[in-house]
Amino acid sequence: MQLTGAEIVIECLKEQGVDTVFGYPGGAILNVYDELYKHSDEITHILTSHEQGASHAADGYARATGKVGVCFATSGPGATNLVTGIATAYMDSIPIVAITCNVGVSLLGKDSFQEIDIAGITMPITKHNFIVKDVKQLADTIRKAFVIAKKGRPGPVLIDIPKDVTANKAEYRKAEIQPVCPRKDVCQEDIQTALRMIRKAKKPYIFVGGGAVLSGASEELYTFVKKVDAPVTDSLMGKGAFPGDDPLYTGMLGMHGTKTSNYGVSECDLLIVVGARFSDRVTGNAKKFAKNAKILQIDVDPAEMNKNVIITDGVVGDIKVVLGILNQELEQLNHSEWIEKIMEYKERYPLSYHPDVLTGPYIVEEIYRQTEGEAIIVTEVGQHQMWAAQYYKYTKPRTFLTSGGLGTMGYGLGASLGAKVGKPDKTVVNIAGDGCFRMNMNEIATAVRHNIPVIQVVINNHVLGMVRQWQNLFYGQRYSATVLNDAVDFVKLAEAMGAEGIRVTTQEEFRDAFSRALTLGRPVVIDCQIDCDDKVWPMVAPGAPINEAFDEKDLEDRK
Repeated sequence: MQLTGAEIVIECLKEQGVDTVFGYPGGAILNVYDELYKHSDEITHILTSHEQGASHAADGYARATGKVGVCFATSGPGATNLVTGIATAYMDSIPIVAITCNVGVSLLGKDSFQEIDIAGITMPITKHNFIVKDVKQLADTIRKAFVIAKKGRPGPVLIDIPKDVTANKAEYRKAEIQPVCPRKDVCQEDIQTALRMIRKAKKPYIFVGGGAVLSGASEELYTFVKKVDAPVTDSLMGKGAFPGDDPLYTGMLGMHGTKTSNYGVSECDLLIVVGARFSDRVTGNAKKFAKNAKILQIDVDPAEMNKNVIITDGVVGDIKVVLGILNQELEQLNHSEWIEKIMEYKERYPLSYHPDVLTGPYIVEEIYRQTEGEAIIVTEVGQHQMWAAQYYKYTKPRTFLTSGGLGTMGYGLGASLGAKVGKPDKTVVNIAGDGCFRMNMNEIATAVRHNIPVIQVVINNHVLGMVRQWQNLFYGQRYSATVLNDAVDFVKLAEAMGAEGIRVTTQEEFRDAFSRALTLGRPVVIDCQIDCDDKVWPMVAPGAPINEAFDEKDLEDRK
């Protein structure tokens, strides 16, 4: 049948099982929005307050559900406003499809009103992107985009469609969508090498990254850990792949990782890396990272092998597939002596904070207690992000959503809306600092408009906390442009946008406020006033090896 380009866009989204689109309309994309209006009973559209919020919402939807997130934007500034969200998804390997529309084909390249080369702009931050100048190619391009977003290492794909293409007609035939399955073929020689390395190790450590979450390998990972009988650490992106309440779990690795994990990885003789990319925030001084260990890396992307850290050997393949093969061939191992040593470290170096006042760690632990560890926790970027990673025990994958690679302030609120839309039965809490909240706090209006009951917790220290921490420790306490102590009232702001606003200054007040927020069934903003000089501990200084982690007590002892 003959359909317009706009009709083809909507039909292809329905083919792909898309139930929600996040976006913001404009002139160039009007034909698509007009068609979307006619299918509002099949595809829900969430009108965000800003296109950046739409891209983050699509990202949060994808992380929470495992499906492809979709966002729309018009040409020019509408399209460029998606860029930060696309880059965020690219750095963390999140599958989203961003559909933008542009000026007509005859106006391209002529500096027309609201024209922008969005395909050129996003080329470095997408897995692939397209500009579709012929309506006959539109359906196949959209189908291809979804495959690319999901296949192998996931990531964002952008499709730019000139306005006249959305109006032109072409023959459309519905297609049956084949599921994108991981490749089963894994090099057997690499598998045998991995098995030999694992069997030979006396002090193995398993380091888990976001690839284990993306591949859905939690069960295989759990079996693997128990068979190897090794302690487990994770990256920010790997949280929840292995249960955070398991005795073998030792906390996060790296700049704000636990001393147990940092010391243990520095002393192990085999580091098994499962779907992690050796970020500089994990390795510290890369030349001194795990220098006593052989390194075995398992990753779907061969480009990650020997990119940041030189490894001993690697297995290229989907994490779920590779671990399944290893589990079949691996016998039960025993490393009780090594485990006992790591458990002694856990006892000697626990995470700790000042117990009597309202602090970020207390807030996170109280959220954990009241949600019984079953919430989806979303964060912005900074101190609150690290506290959320350290003090909430993530026992399931896709329950901790955060911008790891790009470190995007303003990510969390939009992402929390996407997560709640995708997982309506889950409690969704966005933990923010006041600096991050200011960046995209307009999305509270989106939450109210669409009645999306997210709980927004603002850990408000009236400063840019993480930057101030660096200024305090490494820049002679010169607090350049990091003080936010002004007259902004987040409670009044929340109320002005139609949400519930609550201010708390004590542990008891937060306990009561969060308990109330869980029962309200509407968007809530809790403004939590904490001290401006609370810090994230432990910490590794920039450029130092991770076994030189220090905390507040270490600083005092040096004086």
